[in-house]
Amino acid sequence: HENFYTTSLDNHDMSLEEVPKLILVSSQKKKKSSVCGKIMELLGQNKIDHHQRQVVILSQDSFYRVLTPEQKAKALKGQFNFDHPDAFDNELIVKTLCDIMEGSTVQIPVYDFVTHSRKEETVTVYPADVVLFEGILMFYSQEIRDLFQMKLFVDTDADTRLSRRVLRDISERGRDLEQVLSQYITFVKPAFEEFCLPTKKYADVIIPRGADNLVAINLIVQHIQDILNGGLTKRLNGYLNGHNTPRKRHPSESSSRPH
Repeated sequence: HENFYTTSLDNHDMSLEEVPKLILVSSQKKKKSSVCGKIMELLGQNKIDHHQRQVVILSQDSFYRVLTPEQKAKALKGQFNFDHPDAFDNELIVKTLCDIMEGSTVQIPVYDFVTHSRKEETVTVYPADVVLFEGILMFYSQEIRDLFQMKLFVDTDADTRLSRRVLRDISERGRDLEQVLSQYITFVKPAFEEFCLPTKKYADVIIPRGADNLVAINLIVQHIQDILNGGLTKRLNGYLNGHNTPRKRHPSESSSRPH
């Protein structure tokens, strides 16, 4: 990670309107049932070719650190804490986000949760207008938090988190129930309470009940649609520049219409 760097929006050629909007989502990664997955579905982005997508999802789970032999031995016994902020390669996350903001195509690591190692292959992510970055510990690092224009905290109850974790780890990661429950009690629950829950205060929007909360998700979808259509940027520029002139009223509109 010798090429690690940070960048300022003022230091490159792209205008603020052209810089991709980064939205941080503090939530567990689940395939189709996640808040990010629901947002993509409602925006119709799932049906679009990867080269043409305006909205893309990245996951913190892709950025686990490469383990030392000693750490990998612990991991294989279920004794390594993957729910600690230090388990993630934050330097690579920051570098990737900075590359994305500069409009670059990036290579995202692929992590193998069965062998606890980073695969040789990578996933190519092409420039997009909006990037959703999900991960339960994404709010913890201020350096990462500060790169995002919007921060969403998905608030689900502990029973729901545990049941989803059990189903995911058994079906997708080859774990047995005893190991999953042991890890949850030893690492997951304490880490959530120490590193995740206190960062809820940094959220711009809190979404109770996760992907089941369609009212909240539809509001986020509308906001993203606004970004994609350029409407939000234009309105913000109008407010910031003092040019927020009221629209001309159509002759058929009543002058007493509520505002």
